[in-house]
Formats: sequence, structure tokens, C-alpha cells
Amino acid sequence: MKREIKSKVGVKILGIAAFIITLLASSSCNKDFVNTLPDSFKNDTLGISDGSKRVLYLILDGVKGSVVENLGPKNLSVITKNSMYSYDGLADFQRNNLTDAGAWTTMLTGVDYTIHHVESDDFNGFDNLKTPSVFTRLKEEKNGLRTVSFSSNPGLNNNLAKDATEKKDLTSDVAIKDAVIAELKTEDPALLVAQFKGAKDAAGNDYSLENTAYTAAIGKLDDYIGEIMDALKARKTYNGENWLIIIASNKGGGASGGAPGSNIYDDESRNTFVSFYNPKFTSANYAKPNVDALPYSGTGPRFASNNGSTNGIANLNSNTSIGNFGTTGEYTLMFKMRNDGGSVNYPMFVGKRNPSNTDVGANGWSFLMGGGGFQVDWGSSPRPSGGIQHADGIWHTMGFTIFVKDGKRMMSVFADGAVRTTVEIGSKNTDNNFPLRIGTDAKFGTNILVRDLVILNRSLPDSEMIKYMRKEFGKDNPYFANAIGFWPGNEESGDKMLDHSGKGNHFDFSSTIQFANFMDISPNISPNISQSAFVAVPNGVDIPVMIYNWMNISVPKTWGLMGKFYNPTINLPKD
Repeated sequence: MKREIKSKVGVKILGIAAFIITLLASSSCNKDFVNTLPDSFKNDTLGISDGSKRVLYLILDGVKGSVVENLGPKNLSVITKNSMYSYDGLADFQRNNLTDAGAWTTMLTGVDYTIHHVESDDFNGFDNLKTPSVFTRLKEEKNGLRTVSFSSNPGLNNNLAKDATEKKDLTSDVAIKDAVIAELKTEDPALLVAQFKGAKDAAGNDYSLENTAYTAAIGKLDDYIGEIMDALKARKTYNGENWLIIIASNKGGGASGGAPGSNIYDDESRNTFVSFYNPKFTSANYAKPNVDALPYSGTGPRFASNNGSTNGIANLNSNTSIGNFGTTGEYTLMFKMRNDGGSVNYPMFVGKRNPSNTDVGANGWSFLMGGGGFQVDWGSSPRPSGGIQHADGIWHTMGFTIFVKDGKRMMSVFADGAVRTTVEIGSKNTDNNFPLRIGTDAKFGTNILVRDLVILNRSLPDSEMIKYMRKEFGKDNPYFANAIGFWPGNEESGDKMLDHSGKGNHFDFSSTIQFANFMDISPNISPNISQSAFVAVPNGVDIPVMIYNWMNISVPKTWGLMGKFYNPTINLPKD
């Protein structure tokens, strides 16, 4: 998976097609592979050397990629000119409670916490026999290579670097920097790993640009990197060596975790800077995909009627009490709708009332079309407006909450991320024995898709309603246990619109129902994000894969590595 971006730093993926291609190209993780670089690829300009493969791996604790991007440190900026790099890197694509030890273990074993089991900073659960680190693998595969670890954390050295040729516990970043330089001057390392903690220590609980102590610490690390690069290039044997320089944050900063289905890119504790440098690499920035531009896609029922014929209705015949909201209690109802039929006056498209009178009527409630807009008819009155135009072939979100305020029973109508109207409904009882219904009468010309219908036994706060009505509801939603019914409407065939709440109250489709495929970008919907979106940038698990590939070690499937290889574009010398 390679993506070249030669314009300014931070450019995002443009277009859905590019993102899909990227995902397809990234499916190479956990497969046997051999080194893909040509044997003749050397550091020296003449191409006359042994080309010995070596890795310098600098781990920067708590350095957020977004902060590095904004600061533009001198030496890191120079390095990116010959790097595959990302300011949007991820410590991992899981939602565990991320710790320093867990992140280091991922970065040095190539598997995440679900395999290495390290979630606490005491390395509890780590087994180097089951999930060997790169030090152990190199010792097994290429015995005799000098491998070195300099760390301020004894746990890292004792657990992850136990098989290193040399390891030192040092107390400060400057001591680690000096040890790296001394190693490069006097020794012959094949793998040199150094862990720096200064930025994390300076941050406290504030990993932002506004924390000058934190940004100054990142600047100091950048100075150290400059000194280390100078020492590397000053090696007498440098022109005969082939170095991969890896600079990577172990994690970002701030609280970690996140609900299933959430956007991991919003979890700042996972935001890392990652760079794979070699002087012959072409610059390639791996930026996070624009998740707001992902399409809402799938299959759903089409509810249509025209010229006296009805081509789609769904009735909840199995339980006609659902949709009765009584005179007390709090509720939420929400769904997504795409109107492909244009402007129509009065027909109900979601509601519970006499099917022979689905335009207006005192007995029941309904969402009514009103030209290109809609209203919620609550037993004829009140009839609050939805406040949007929807006759545009774009997916919209609609719903209402019923709640009590100052002793009065109220209804707020929502559409497309905002409260549109709030009215008092008082003690009016709209209950009836008619089934909850999607679709309208044959006399009206309608053509709509309805998906993700949810009824909850509580009223969501406005901010939560606005947040969750644009998402796809599911078991990962914090209010799933409150679902009276949940009908995704993702059927591709059949005669039922299935209730996924576990209550078993399924809609019956009319025999004329049709099903439509769709893939639409809507500003009103944030579709679920698959894990594919989170492996579009370098993750911590990718780093060992890069190291093994660089060292000409073919990785068998039995190792169970979770990362993938990023194939560089090489600037070959011109004839």
C-alpha cells in the first residue's frame, strides 16, 4: 500500500475511489513475504559496498502527530523529505486502555494487546515465548548480529529487550541520546533502539500546542535527533551501510479508549508521528482518510406508490402496542429517509394511524410530507414542522423526543442535526390498535427509502439525539438496552423487516416491496467506520514488519504478525 502526496503536508485522501483503492492495496498483512527492495539498493552514491542492512529505531513517548505537524521541527521536517511518514499514525486500531507498556509491546512484537495481553505498565501478561520481540526474533533468525536497547524504563529492557546483545537502563533523554551517539561512533549495531520519555514527562496532562513545556520538549527531542543523524552519517563505514531510520511515537496523549464503532482518529491518545527514512526514499505522506466523506451504503426497502398502485408498505402487525406513547413517559424515535419521489402534500410516510386515512386525522400520529418538507402530526394538533426540505434524493435524519419539562409533556422534532421545533403535547392520547407503518396510500405518488428506525423507552438529551441519529444504531450504542424496537431495514429480500433489538417484533412487508442498493455521501449521516479505515495509516504493529523486511527476513504466517509492509518508492541514481 503506497500513496504519494507531494503537495503540502497534511493533504487528505481525495475521493472515495482513492480510499477504496487504498484499502484494497493494504490487505497484505499477516502473509508470507520476502524483502522487496533490490539487492543493489545501497546508501552509497557509487553503489560499491556490502549494503549491510541496519535499523535505527527511535521511540518518542507521548509525541502527538498533530502537534509535530503544527510545530514543523527542523530535523523531523528534513527527514520527511526522504520518508514514508504520517502525522495521523495510530498507536493501534483497537479501543483498549492504551498504556506506555502496551504501546511499546505492540511496537516491538508486531501484535496488539489482544495477542500480547499487555495493558498495564508492569507488563503483566507478557510472554516473550508466545509473542517474541524483534530482539528475540533477530537472535533466532540472524544470530551474531549486535542488537542494542537504551531505555529509561527497566520494564522495557527486562521484558522486550531481554535478548538484546546489550541493554542499558538510563535515567534521562540526554543520557540516552549520548549513549546512542557513543554506540554509533564505536560499535557495529544492526538494530539500535532508543526510547525517549522527555515529551511525555513535560506534558503532564496537557498534550496540546498551548503547553509550552510540552512543545519545548518536542523541540529538544528534535535537536537530539539532529545530533544522532549527524553521528550516524559520520560513521566511517556509513557509505557502505544501508540504514532504515524509524522514528515513531509510542502513543499520543490524553485519555484513551472509546466506544465500539467510534472514530479512532478522534482518540488523541492514539495519534502518533511515524517516519520510515532512508536517503533514497521518495517522500510519501500517509494521511488519514476523510471519514466524513465515506459513503452511506447498503441495501434497503423502497416504499413507493404511484397512480393508484402501492409498491411498498411495512406494517408492524406482530405487536400493535409499539408506537403507542400514552399520556405519560418519555420516548425517542428516529430514522433515516431518502426521498426519491419529489414534493408531495400530506401523505404519512412513518406513523401509527388508520391506514385508510394516512393524510390527516385525530386518531394517531404520523410524519407527514408537506411539499418538500415534513411535519409531525400529533392527532391533528399540534403539528410541529420538521424545518427542512428533503425532496432532493439525499439521505436525511428525522425523529422526535417526548419528555417532561416544568411539569408539561413536550415534544422536540429533530432533523439533520438540529432541534427544529419544540411544542407541548400535554395529555393528548394518540394510542390506537393500528400497526406502526412505513409507507403511504396508493393515491399519493411517493418514492422513499427508510432505514435505521429506532424507538427508545427514554428521551435522549438534545446533544445525544443530534449525535446518535446521524450514526448507524447498533449494539455498540450506549442506549441499545433502551430499545423498544430497532429495525435497520438492511434486508435484501424476504417479507420481513427484522427487529434487531432482540424483542422479535418484525414488520411485515407488502408483497410488492422492492429493495434498492445505494452508496451515497450525505452531510447528514456518519456511516459506521470499518477497521479498514484505521489501517490506512501506519500503526504500531507495522513497525516490526518493516524491520524484518528490511533485514531480509521472510515472515511466515505462523508468526501471526498483524502489521503490513509499506513499500517505498526509491530514488535511483540517474545514468
